Amino acid sequence: MEEQQHMFSNKILRTILIPAIFEQVLNSLMGTIDTMMVSNVGSAAISAVSLVDSINILVIQAFSALAAGGAIVCSQYIGQKNFSMANKSAGQVLFIIFVISAGVTAICLGIRTPLLKFIFGQVEPDVMSASRTYFFYTALSFPFIALYNAGASIFRSQGNTRGPMVVSVISNVINIAGNAVLIFLFHMGVAGAAISTLVSRIFCAVVVLSQLRMDRQPVVVRNYLKIRPDWKMVRRILTLGIPSGVENSMFQLGKLAIQSSVSTLGTAAIAAQAMTNILENLNGIAAVGVGIGLMTVVGQCLGAGRQDEAVYYIKKLCLLAEIVVAGSCLLVFALTVPVTRLGGMERESAEMCFHMMCWITVVKPVVWTWAFIPAYGLRAAGDVKFSMLISCISMWTFRYCLCVYLIRFRGFGPMAVWIGMFTDWTVRAVVFALRFHSRKWLKHKVI
Repeated sequence: MEEQQHMFSNKILRTILIPAIFEQVLNSLMGTIDTMMVSNVGSAAISAVSLVDSINILVIQAFSALAAGGAIVCSQYIGQKNFSMANKSAGQVLFIIFVISAGVTAICLGIRTPLLKFIFGQVEPDVMSASRTYFFYTALSFPFIALYNAGASIFRSQGNTRGPMVVSVISNVINIAGNAVLIFLFHMGVAGAAISTLVSRIFCAVVVLSQLRMDRQPVVVRNYLKIRPDWKMVRRILTLGIPSGVENSMFQLGKLAIQSSVSTLGTAAIAAQAMTNILENLNGIAAVGVGIGLMTVVGQCLGAGRQDEAVYYIKKLCLLAEIVVAGSCLLVFALTVPVTRLGGMERESAEMCFHMMCWITVVKPVVWTWAFIPAYGLRAAGDVKFSMLISCISMWTFRYCLCVYLIRFRGFGPMAVWIGMFTDWTVRAVVFALRFHSRKWLKHKVI
């Protein structure tokens, strides 16, 4: 098939993928900077932020999955050139995600202290006090980050990834600048960090919702207060979004469960694992941007009835993601020693970290891409239950159970985490490759 016959030229693909990649990398880097700024407040502050963020990430990932479910419906209507229904689906995803996020906020604020005590048990009084403060402000931000995620997903479903990227860049600047002012100038500690996050998320929601009202894009949503639920459309969005939300939440719960085993290995191992997690996240985050772009591309292809194009672009963008992952792994590996030195890690921790990064740099380019990137395309086709089932089974069987077995019964150190991870990646890669080549994912009907 010649280049001009494809639905998306290379130029259009670049306009979709480059902003999505940049946004993911930027958010990861800004998150690290944010953590470093909070760490200057003291150990109680960083402990509180770390504990509460484990809840926040789980909730926000669930919102992101719901937004992605709406974006799949919207992108397929756009591919079908049915802009009336695309507009309607966009309004419905904004409605349902606001209702759910407002409900979650009300619950979290109502049972804030009992919830924190139930999840984290008995922690030091100053840590619990800081946790309550941080959770109060971040829970208030849930509806705003949910609306931003929904609005950004709607823009991406149209192929506009630049708009959400620009908003994200400005939001991160607001958050970091707010931290600098409230933490270092006004000495507000954890409250300052949380208020900065709240303000930046309000900004994101307001800008995205105002941009959706403009006529310059195919999908336009106005009169937000007049949106009423279309339960058939809502069920369609939830059918796509809930399985992805469960999948994302299970991954977060798995990380917390694994951390409890790592915590038994001593301070040096904990520090090494924490740094390795940061570095491993950095060497894969750009490829996640490719996956996000792939959802838009596949969704529009299938909406247009071009199954051949959906297959073609999954293959093409998997190859691109493989190149990105290989390059990212080599870059991060080259930075491992300088980063551990700048971070002031003790020699034992630094050596553990370097050893684990050696293995990650070898294994990740081989299996990671097929373990994760095709799944974005399969979800865009509506094959969300299969993705959820395989991901959860593989994660709990290999990433968690194998890791715990190696640590608690075989005497392995933190490398057990990555043996479990590599096994999980490999199994997922094989299963998703077989699923992709079977073409069963093309039999789903989203609209």
